Amino acid sequence: MHNFMSYFVDFDFRINRFKEGFCLARLNIIILCLLVTVGCKPRNSYVPPPPTQVVIAHPINGIVTPVLEFTGNIQAIKSVQLLARVEGVLLQAFLKEGEKVKEGELLFQIQHDTYDAKLQQAQAKVIADKATLVYAGKELVRYTELLKQKAAPQTQVDNWQYQLDSARAKLISSEADVALAKLNVSYTRVTAPFEGVIGRRLKDPGSLVGGGEATVLSEVSQTDHVYANFSISEHDLLDFKEKYLTNKEHSHRVPKFPVYLGLSNEEGYPHQGFLDYAGISLDNGTGSLALRAIFANSDHNLIPGLFVRIKLMPSDSNSVPVSAILIPDDVVELDQEGNYVLIVDENNIVQRRSVKTGIHQGKMVAIQDGLSVSDWVVVNGVFGALPGNKINPTRDIINVDKSQLSSISNTPNPIP
Repeated sequence: MHNFMSYFVDFDFRINRFKEGFCLARLNIIILCLLVTVGCKPRNSYVPPPPTQVVIAHPINGIVTPVLEFTGNIQAIKSVQLLARVEGVLLQAFLKEGEKVKEGELLFQIQHDTYDAKLQQAQAKVIADKATLVYAGKELVRYTELLKQKAAPQTQVDNWQYQLDSARAKLISSEADVALAKLNVSYTRVTAPFEGVIGRRLKDPGSLVGGGEATVLSEVSQTDHVYANFSISEHDLLDFKEKYLTNKEHSHRVPKFPVYLGLSNEEGYPHQGFLDYAGISLDNGTGSLALRAIFANSDHNLIPGLFVRIKLMPSDSNSVPVSAILIPDDVVELDQEGNYVLIVDENNIVQRRSVKTGIHQGKMVAIQDGLSVSDWVVVNGVFGALPGNKINPTRDIINVDKSQLSSISNTPNPIP
């Protein structure tokens, strides 16, 4: 019996060992399959992005008219705030916000009952002071005659002379009070000081206005004509005066030279005006002189506050066209060393080339120094062209709208 039990325990032990070995073998097979599967996948490797396409082109040689270009801003020719100059409740607002108003048109009505009553008081006092003045004058005449007849003392004459002078002074003061009272009554009616466009209403009817301060009710601007303010540098100013102000026919300090203006969304300079103001001294901080031109604005497209492009050209007869090397103005970059462009040499190596810019015309800029028409200039893909790197560029030609220039004096170099 003992041997039988020992055999049974040993048999059970062998069975358990077999199961454990079988499970371990299955686990090893699964791990091996996973390793084989992972090993069969291709390895991840870095693939650099394709190089940025860089386009190069030759500058063009064109004929341009010397002009001066600036950035300015639009200002209304007249602009005033409408103030409540007397204290009271705002009774009515007659304006239509954003609409045209005529000179003298009633826009706001402030409570006027109190000021009407004060006017009547002042007028009544004038009547009383006039009566006192007349009475004092008659008494002075009467006592003067009695003094001649030695029927009245000198003190009576002196007293009525004093009464007469006092009455005259009181009358002047009361008449001034009437004038002030009428002025306050007129201030209760806020009218348009000139023909223009009214802004939004800043106070609603029922509001107390003018209490201790001048309350702004609205704003009126005259925009059928507008100003364009801009500044000219000392260098450009001296060059301009030398070329265009030597003629004796320009006797005025500010000759009415033509000025052209364009908005940011407009091609060229479709608006024409003339110069009408120049500052009397240069700004010490910027070294520039303030200038102003006036433009007709019947369609009200020139909104005060807009930034605009301005071109100053004295006249076609005074502006002599010159030959210039031209490239697109967005090709020129700026850093601490000044203006520069990127060029590509015969070995396709990118180089930085400092340039001196000149006249802007349309979307082109004249290069006074630093380039020739045989240079290859990077005109597209600047971020992919780093100085010192070799690239494989695409050669192209610069397309220019000939209407923006006086003429193109030669055909751009062909693509080799």
